[in-house]
Amino acid sequence: MKHAIAAALLASAALAGSAQAQGSGTVNLAYVEWSDTVVATNILAAVLEDEGYTVNMTPLPGAAMWQAVATGEADAHVAGWLPVTHAAYYEELQDQLEVLEPNIEGARLGWAVPEYMDISSIEDIAADPSVVNGQVIGIDPGAGLMAASERAIEDYDLDVTLVEGTDATMTAALQDAISREEPIVVTAWTPHWMFSRFDLKYLEDPQVSLGEEETVHNVVRAGLQEDMPDVYRIISNFRLTLPDEEAIMLENEEGADPAETARAWVDANPDTVAEWTAE
Repeated sequence: MKHAIAAALLASAALAGSAQAQGSGTVNLAYVEWSDTVVATNILAAVLEDEGYTVNMTPLPGAAMWQAVATGEADAHVAGWLPVTHAAYYEELQDQLEVLEPNIEGARLGWAVPEYMDISSIEDIAADPSVVNGQVIGIDPGAGLMAASERAIEDYDLDVTLVEGTDATMTAALQDAISREEPIVVTAWTPHWMFSRFDLKYLEDPQVSLGEEETVHNVVRAGLQEDMPDVYRIISNFRLTLPDEEAIMLENEEGADPAETARAWVDANPDTVAEWTAE
């Protein structure tokens, strides 16, 4: 994993050098391969391309995504979950980057189970871990949601294992369990296509270990406003709605190409795009 991150960051550094050589013609976006972030990043890339920019997109783990923007190896990312999920990244790097307005409001984290399961709270797992087979199906290690899940396990004194994986492995496990009508609990967040595909419910979290409602922010490197004022303005104005983002996520999950669904959305929403690009 360390070698993969290093290689991706080196690629980002090379792209940054290319951008400097070409003036303001190239924008480097970092992103993490979560379904919501893939949607948002591809839409922003399509808009910037329409404005005449060349856009490079580099997939990275969450921590490396923030670090790439802080060091200037990437110009921006659109996946800043605040005030809780990415608080540690922000606290460490806030002097090296700029957090702009949210692109999504009403986001949240939690643990979700299928509606057919007869539990409603994380406290039910504390009373009997076997109701979820003694495990919580998670995503990539280092993600803010995983840190929050570790906190929840400690806060509720749960005798469960937090299983590391990815967004894809988590949703695959969820789909398999639902097909068999078996018990499962997964780390979850809104926006996500799984809430459109499956009949799910968030478990109550009386201790608020997994946080409350959050916003997803646009994050840019220091100096972007001076170096690329038009790009800065577009990213500052960039925002989506939960229904729009979840609908596109579901299309992508069903096999559509993320670049193509982003392009279709941009072409179908010229008034919204005009608000982002207006001077």
